Amino acid sequence: MIKGLYETHVQVSDLESAIQFYTEVLGLRLAHRDETRSIAFMWIGEEKEFMLGLWEQKENLQTRHFAFTSTKEDILNYSVKFLENKNLRPYNFLKNGSVEPMVFAWMPALAIYFNDPDGNQLEFISILEGDGKPELGVLSYEEWMNRQ
Repeated sequence: MIKGLYETHVQVSDLESAIQFYTEVLGLRLAHRDETRSIAFMWIGEEKEFMLGLWEQKENLQTRHFAFTSTKEDILNYSVKFLENKNLRPYNFLKNGSVEPMVFAWMPALAIYFNDPDGNQLEFISILEGDGKPELGVLSYEEWMNRQ
C-alpha cells in the first residue's frame, strides 16, 4: 500500500522569509500559496513528485527534521561548499565541529546537516551501496570505505 513519502510539513516563523529561503537559497519551487491561511507548498524535485508544506506559526514554534535525497558525489564534493556559499553552516551528525559528511553504517547512508532560518534541522542524504553494518555506528566516509 505505501510506496513512499510524498510530503512533509514544517512550522516557520515568517512565511515570506521561509518562501524566500526555500526558493532562492535551496532552489525549491513554489507550488501553491493558500491566501486564506498562512501556508505555502513547495515542490521538491520535479513538479508533483515531492512536496514540502510551510506553516506560519507566530508562537510556540516547533522545529522538525527532514532530509533531502541527494547523491553521494554531490554530498562529498559539493554540499559543504554549496551550503557555505549560501551562508548556511553545515555540520555532521555528531556535531563535533567538523563539516565532514558522516556515514550511518546501519543503513548505510551518507549525510550532512544544516538548519533553516527557523532552526528546522535539514539534511542531504544518500543511500550507499552494500549492506549495513550497525556495529560500526556513525563514522566518516573515509573510515567507511576503509572497512569495506
